[in-house]
Amino acid sequence: MVAAGGRQQPWLYCAAGALALLWGLLGPSPSWAAGFEVIAATTKLEGGVYRLDARIDYHFSKPALEALQNGVPLIIELEMEVRRRRSWVWNETVYSLSQRFKLEYHALSRQYLVNNLNSKERRGFSSRAAALQFMGQINNFPLLDKGLLGRDERYEGALRAWLDIESLPAPLRVFAYLSDDWRLTSEWYTWSL
Repeated sequence: MVAAGGRQQPWLYCAAGALALLWGLLGPSPSWAAGFEVIAATTKLEGGVYRLDARIDYHFSKPALEALQNGVPLIIELEMEVRRRRSWVWNETVYSLSQRFKLEYHALSRQYLVNNLNSKERRGFSSRAAALQFMGQINNFPLLDKGLLGRDERYEGALRAWLDIESLPAPLRVFAYLSDDWRLTSEWYTWSL
């Protein structure tokens, strides 16, 4: 680089190189695309029960995937709510429940295991993609009895998914609190009931 007087300024090259190195270390990580997303959610009324169908995409960060491959189970929680819509104030949550899944990798069998911690159902998959697809498909889930809702009220369903970092082993939990790579959560997805 040449300064105004025509002299070369080697310190500018050093400064630019140092900034590039610093950006590489502290800048956006390759896991910027990590996160969870509720793609779709709908309910249908069958036999007096609202049944939920939903699709969720799970994109884990590199540190989370490395932990999984090294035997650390990951707990994913699905939060479901039914909210009464109100015109002048915030919507009121009238019903909520959660479904918890434990995803783990067994190195000996080379299988991914998905445990539904609510129903105790346990399934094995030969690939991580198949396990995540299974966790991301909710079909005909009994969400709420229609009798619990008021007649002349308007309601909406809401769903989100997140990684429970509280369930991580204590040494790893410290790193998870300090890193965005572990804050994997979707936005609330809402629909009319």
